Amino acid sequence: MSDWLVLVLAMLGACAVVVVTTVVRHKRAPQDEDPSETPDVIEYMTMWIGVVYAIVLGLAIAGVWEARSAAQDHVQAEAQALHEISERVRVYPPEVRDRIRNDVNTYVGHVVTTEWKAMTDHGRLTDRGTDLLERVRRDVTDHRPANDFEAQAYQPVLDQMAAADQARNARADSTGATMPPVVWWGLLTGAVITIGMVFVLQIRRTARELVLAGLFSATISFMLFLIWDFDAPYSRGIAATAEPFLSLFPGAGG
Repeated sequence: MSDWLVLVLAMLGACAVVVVTTVVRHKRAPQDEDPSETPDVIEYMTMWIGVVYAIVLGLAIAGVWEARSAAQDHVQAEAQALHEISERVRVYPPEVRDRIRNDVNTYVGHVVTTEWKAMTDHGRLTDRGTDLLERVRRDVTDHRPANDFEAQAYQPVLDQMAAADQARNARADSTGATMPPVVWWGLLTGAVITIGMVFVLQIRRTARELVLAGLFSATISFMLFLIWDFDAPYSRGIAATAEPFLSLFPGAGG
């Protein structure tokens, strides 16, 4: 099921719950009930709860968006480091240069075609990817510079190798969910309480109030959907992509 279809169903469901609950409550309300007699303290509490929950939602969205952006930065850093390795080894002997570049391309191809699917489906990297990157490391570290020109390029290549390994480890750490379960319980409980306060205010069955209550509930559903969608940086609709690898290594996706 598409993530956007889930969003539409969630928003429609929230609106339907509010409308149905309001209609049922209105039919069962006493004849002498006056909605305008809601105590001021309840209106104040409703406003206070709404403001606090809006702040919590904003912080949660900011947190998961930052995690998603960081995940994309890890991919960019890894791809750039591998690209630098491929370019800097041009001063090496042809057989060494070609071996390093071939192993880098093999690793990138595996990341784009196989490992990315494992990240999306299972939230983890592959052992094969680890082995391929280790092969690149051995290619880089085992080469003994034959002259001063190669020696000058040797340390920068090692630095880029370390940067690629660090970026891969960071990518591995960010494959899972960002928000802990206790936070999700808090967000869902807060949504129920915030929407429930709408009924405490004794909204009537007028078209204007029903529309506003439905839009209010749909907005909260939309915000929760955004948090859920950003919560897994590599797995859902608005996720980090392998575009940096594809742009720097055009043949990797073939």
